[in-house]
Amino acid sequence: MNSIGVADPQGRGWLSVVLTFMFAWIVTYLFIPKVRTFALKVGWADEPNARRLHQEPRPNAGGLAIYAGVIAAIILAGCLAPIVIAKVQVAILAILLGGSVLVLVGFIDDQFGGLPALFRLLVQVLTALLLVVCGIQIHIVYFGAPIDGILSIVATVLWIVGITNAVNLMDGIDGLAGGVSFITAMSLLAASAQFEVRAAATLISAGVGGAALGFLRHNYHPSRIFMGDAGSYFLGYVLAATSILGGAKVTTVTSLIPTVLLFLVPVVDTSQVIIKRLLAGQNPLSTPGKDHLHHRLLQQGFSQRHSAVILWGVTLAGGMIAMRMQGIRQMAIVVTAIGIALLLVMTVWLRLRAIVNTPDKPTLDSQDKP
Repeated sequence: MNSIGVADPQGRGWLSVVLTFMFAWIVTYLFIPKVRTFALKVGWADEPNARRLHQEPRPNAGGLAIYAGVIAAIILAGCLAPIVIAKVQVAILAILLGGSVLVLVGFIDDQFGGLPALFRLLVQVLTALLLVVCGIQIHIVYFGAPIDGILSIVATVLWIVGITNAVNLMDGIDGLAGGVSFITAMSLLAASAQFEVRAAATLISAGVGGAALGFLRHNYHPSRIFMGDAGSYFLGYVLAATSILGGAKVTTVTSLIPTVLLFLVPVVDTSQVIIKRLLAGQNPLSTPGKDHLHHRLLQQGFSQRHSAVILWGVTLAGGMIAMRMQGIRQMAIVVTAIGIALLLVMTVWLRLRAIVNTPDKPTLDSQDKP
């Protein structure tokens, strides 16, 4: 355990983290079929249109199962390690409260629509400020007080709101957002596990990683359910908050690079979309289009499956480089990469085997092209 950098290998903390991950994974995996059945019954589904790749109504309430999996896992962690949880309770509750608000907003927009973009943005800003109030923020230490404090708040809000929307916008093909969120969560978990003082980040990352993997088991192409805005908002917000938990200090621009690398795919994807739409004189927030990275891969002839796997690989590479830049020992990086890859391979294999063995399997793909 020491060789891979686990803090306090003789204690129960690492076992609590493993059980938290597994419980989130199992709860989400088992809960999704129930959510899917209910969603189909009441009409919680995305209808096919010109912008979507699926050709039949698809349930879009998977975010509820992801949320339930994370909450259940954190409750279990509290039972397994009450002393550890007590030390980081405010941070965990703040992140989960903000995430809960965004799940509600995303769910309402998923099922009933009509929520103005400005309203959703305002809610995201407020949930970001909730983190600041609870001491979870980026600390800019450069110009000197009091301007550093103002810049820290602005940077935190921009980071949280930006990543929340980036994960949401990236959720365009089966398995992409779930896979990228899983890889990011596990990279954050591996990095935070090196330090006992980052217990909150470690536990939350374990819960999110397990829930994302449990969801991916049903979402890899052809998916049986979508996470919807409720799921993508929740994952984006919680991962963004977790990445700065403990107070990321920014003394130079290069200080941000490791954190950005953890979110390489959503950051690059959203940045290039915004730049392209601005150059075309379009509103980047309200103009729909097929100009995301996954659309470009589809246009090059890759399938949804291959496109998702390629972007998973880019995410994994970014996470490993970020860990290296943070001084994480090489053995820990190698073990993390192998573990992530094996879990993804197992999940994909189980999904493909289920497709072959299920008589009423979803239609394979004519919808695989843009």
